[in-house]
Amino acid sequence: MPNLPALITLLAYSFILFGIGLWAAQKAKSQEDFLLGGRSLGPWVAGLAYAASSSSAWVLLGFSGFVYVAGPSALWMVPGIIAGYAAVWLWAGKVLQTASREANQLTLTEFLTQFAHPGSARLIRIAASLLIAICFSFYVAGQFQGAGIAINDLFATGFGPGVLIGALIILAYVFLGGFMAVSVTDTIQGLLMAFVAILLPTLAFVEAGGVTAIGAAMAEAPEAYGDAFGARTGWAALGFVLGLTATGFGALGQPHLVAWIMATKDTSARVKGAVVAMSWATLVFAGMAVLGLSGRAILGGDAAPESVFFTLADDLLPGVLAGIVAAATLSAIMSTVDSQLLVAGGAVSHDLGLGKALGGREVLVSRLAIIGVCIAALTLTFLAPSSIFDRILFAWVALGASFGPIVVARACGFRPRGRTVLTGMVTGFGLAVAYEVGWIGTGPGAMWKTIAPWIGALLTMSLVAATRKSRVTDEMGLGVRD
Repeated sequence: MPNLPALITLLAYSFILFGIGLWAAQKAKSQEDFLLGGRSLGPWVAGLAYAASSSSAWVLLGFSGFVYVAGPSALWMVPGIIAGYAAVWLWAGKVLQTASREANQLTLTEFLTQFAHPGSARLIRIAASLLIAICFSFYVAGQFQGAGIAINDLFATGFGPGVLIGALIILAYVFLGGFMAVSVTDTIQGLLMAFVAILLPTLAFVEAGGVTAIGAAMAEAPEAYGDAFGARTGWAALGFVLGLTATGFGALGQPHLVAWIMATKDTSARVKGAVVAMSWATLVFAGMAVLGLSGRAILGGDAAPESVFFTLADDLLPGVLAGIVAAATLSAIMSTVDSQLLVAGGAVSHDLGLGKALGGREVLVSRLAIIGVCIAALTLTFLAPSSIFDRILFAWVALGASFGPIVVARACGFRPRGRTVLTGMVTGFGLAVAYEVGWIGTGPGAMWKTIAPWIGALLTMSLVAATRKSRVTDEMGLGVRD
């Protein structure tokens, strides 16, 4: 039977989000309003919205399930995640914020093409838009899958209807209000996720019997479970640590996350927003780690990893609080999907210029593109089964390797031109796909899957720049046209 109190709670929360979308729709009068909220965000809104957008169902369902299956060795991912936050906000954030304002850039793609000749810039815009559409389709499909699991587990709707309900809720308020709706709702969602990341792990920790009981359960698990490196030694252990830690630096190439940096109102808001985002991430990842280990002690080793979160919520919480947990899970999903859909809409309308081509109807074209990505993601959700963790990890790595090396080059003071940028994008994405489908071995501890696409992209960018030095003095630093 559906959980009636939880259903009422979730419906009330959804109506609030829809109301925010209607309110924000009155403010989305221009493309800048719709895509960056007028660049007016303060530290709390920007920091919480960024953190919520970066975490999604991948943390609440995927990371807690990863810890449940792998044990303490999974925690090597967390330092990299926090370091990635710092790199985006405090290092690359300076040039991203400055360029966005001085050159009136609304998207990461515009940032990538800043020093490119118009012909090369057009190719970059086309390639970047295609990569964003492909990767976001996989990313959003993972979020819709999480919505289907969440709604079905709590309300017995069935997986398919659960996916469709979650998709409709998300689409409604993003479609209406654009970036301002996303900013306000993601702030609310970030706070709700933090609350649940404290409440549920605390109850699970007590239910499991505390440190002693969790330690005993880990000792009874297979030998590798309690090992800090998952029974890996030597180069395999080092590769495992480097591979997991490197995952966090994919944040440098995520278009939907970079948008929050561009939207901050000034340097002070950006720096303070970094503190807010990093503090939030530390709290939520720690909570999900405790939940995963406590779940191992309570449920044993036979539960479905990505259902541990809901199984414990159903066992430990009364109906109304279970509804809050459901709302928090959908918040995690929506806070990522909304910003991704917004970026996808901007890529089609603004970066490709279709909005201007259709008589200046940028906002309308953005909304139509949002619907298109939703349809593609729903198709993947139903026709290409995969785990939430794996689906989102691929999209994260592919986007990071496609755009992150260019952002790194800019943060280091270089000004890569068109051919250099295009080569880096194609190489990074191609290597990410090659490792994902198994065309290339992943190396000791599977480290190359997250590291090699970046190395390949940076090397090819350097080679392309070097080959032009016979014709120009400094292709990376002077105003040379590609």
